[in-house]
Amino acid sequence: MFVAFFLSLRDAKVPCSLREYLTLIEAVKAGVADFDVEGFYHLARTTLVKDERYFDRFDQVFATHFGALADGIGVEAKELPEEWLRRISERVLSEEEKALVKSLGGWDKLMEELAKRLREQRESHQGGSKWIGTGGTSPFGAYGYNPEGIRIGQDGSRNRRAVKVWDRREFRDLDADVELGTRNMKMALRRLREFVREGAADELDLEGTISATAKAAGLLDVKLRPERRNRARVLLFVDAGGSMDDHIQEVTRLFSAARAEFSGLEHFYFHNCIYERVWKANADRHAVAVPTEQVLRTFGRNWKLIVIGDASMSPYELMVPGGSVEHMNPEAGVTWLTRFAEHYPKAAWLNPVPEARWDWTETIGAIRDVFGGRMYGLTLSGLERAMNDLAGRRKSGAAPR
Repeated sequence: MFVAFFLSLRDAKVPCSLREYLTLIEAVKAGVADFDVEGFYHLARTTLVKDERYFDRFDQVFATHFGALADGIGVEAKELPEEWLRRISERVLSEEEKALVKSLGGWDKLMEELAKRLREQRESHQGGSKWIGTGGTSPFGAYGYNPEGIRIGQDGSRNRRAVKVWDRREFRDLDADVELGTRNMKMALRRLREFVREGAADELDLEGTISATAKAAGLLDVKLRPERRNRARVLLFVDAGGSMDDHIQEVTRLFSAARAEFSGLEHFYFHNCIYERVWKANADRHAVAVPTEQVLRTFGRNWKLIVIGDASMSPYELMVPGGSVEHMNPEAGVTWLTRFAEHYPKAAWLNPVPEARWDWTETIGAIRDVFGGRMYGLTLSGLERAMNDLAGRRKSGAAPR
């Protein structure tokens, strides 16, 4: 049975070796799977598949080879979890049905209705169109659909249409040690280097030593010089959480490359748009926030500003005081972005959304205008253009897109 399974995997181009097959047999004889179909499935996949790209092929071969036995994987005869029962009322709407769901008519009206329903509601609701509850098409609650609502009590984003989130969310910091795929990014970032020789003269000046020794008729005259250092100072702002989760891999690579290339790098996180506070670590963002005004006072105009974000949000978040999805911001996000664009003459916004889709989102165009068109795609070519712009090497007439 196992030999045929092994050969079927090889026929499906899953690169498993004879040594791995023998390891599987040894594990089965040792009772690792212990007559458990699901346990054997995970044991076989762990033993025979070295690359997650082949998981789908493995599953197809396993299902074909073991037939009905594979159908029971992950299914146990026990009571359904409470979470499943709570979501039974969640509705799956067609695109036509979604188009029929009307918004409440603007930010002020939405907040007014929320306050009213909080005063009036006395019990839980599921599947409705008015009260705060689960499922349905109400603008307030969780696990339903409304084109312009407030998310309350939902563990994660689904349709990404909420204009405010009434839950505490946690984001992860980017990993500065990731090296895979960062080499080309490092090469692009090096276009921003500003080398100077400063500090103590502790590096051998070989050419100077040879010249001085020759002038001294062969008497060795050692010359030293200061070490050459990269003086480029970079202030990096990174959008964390929400729709940026779709781009976490490429942003993490860029963050790692920037940490390796710039000794003079300071970074801060924000969510969707920069408001009156930012933070250094996502785990502490609620407790140890940094006033944005302090950042502007601390880092002068000689710093180069790089913002990484998809610039994709509700227009309220950008244009309206109190429009942030997580708090009541006293000033609109566009006000803060304008301050940054005016304070830092050398600034660039890196957007992981493909450039062909920028015109689909209103806020992308608005933020690109705030930054004077200096928005670039998070690709190698976009990164090179951004670094050339920040270094003052942009070709005349070559306006950024």
